[in-house]
Amino acid sequence: MSGVAAACVPLVVLACAIGSISAASTSADVAEAAEYAVERDVLYRDEPDATPYMRERCMLDVYYPTDSEGFATVIWFHAGGLTSGERWIPETLKSRGLAVVAVDYRLSPRVKAPAYIDDAAAATAWCVRNIERFGGDPDRIVVAGHSAGAYLASMVGTDARWLAGYSVSTDSLAGIAAISGHTATHFTVRAERGLPGTRVVIDGLAPLYHVRADAPPMLLVTGDREREMLGRYEENAFFHRMMLEVGHADVQLLELDGYDHGGVVAPALPLVVEFVDRVGSQ
Repeated sequence: MSGVAAACVPLVVLACAIGSISAASTSADVAEAAEYAVERDVLYRDEPDATPYMRERCMLDVYYPTDSEGFATVIWFHAGGLTSGERWIPETLKSRGLAVVAVDYRLSPRVKAPAYIDDAAAATAWCVRNIERFGGDPDRIVVAGHSAGAYLASMVGTDARWLAGYSVSTDSLAGIAAISGHTATHFTVRAERGLPGTRVVIDGLAPLYHVRADAPPMLLVTGDREREMLGRYEENAFFHRMMLEVGHADVQLLELDGYDHGGVVAPALPLVVEFVDRVGSQ
């Protein structure tokens, strides 16, 4: 078993197979001799009316190879239920010939929906406009994240209105890689409305509401359906099915057997690297 499903085909990846998964050779070969740098604490929202909290939280770090050009970029949104968390650069994404842009965003309850989605769009637009000066290719950008971060990546990549607000098209994205993300309206958004996490809502703040055939290529990864949080596998399975129903040509659903919501990140990241290598070269 290779550990990676063919496009549009769901797969249960057995825990015993995870150790054999390796990133595609394209980025690994490039990275072997590469040098890397990090530019930290970059403010991606500098509009005149930016609030002090925006200036505190709307920051990103750019990790990039210094001796190559035209490389792909992963924009990484952290987890934390939209209420906590800090930006970080996953080790598995380092030294792969890729740039990684790690993003912080404003958090609930200090802000309410859709402020954090707008932040994710602003950071993505910043990357599209600026990654070239680091040597990256603005047409090879994948938005990605885990849990709340996966929700933000999916919203930015499927609901074209958010990037359009920054004069950027979702067509410019090479792909979306979502690890254990909500595809229904996020439970924190529901909590802001006084609803419990078990009250499923699918409205304009749900990736499922924005199913369309021309969305960017997608990789959906979850943990074991019996160990995941709040039916996360089933949400992603429905999202996957609806994408197929509308004719989306490149959507994968992978369930990693034996892993829970938090534990799924480590085995999922090599799959993200493979996905980026593939869609970033198209």
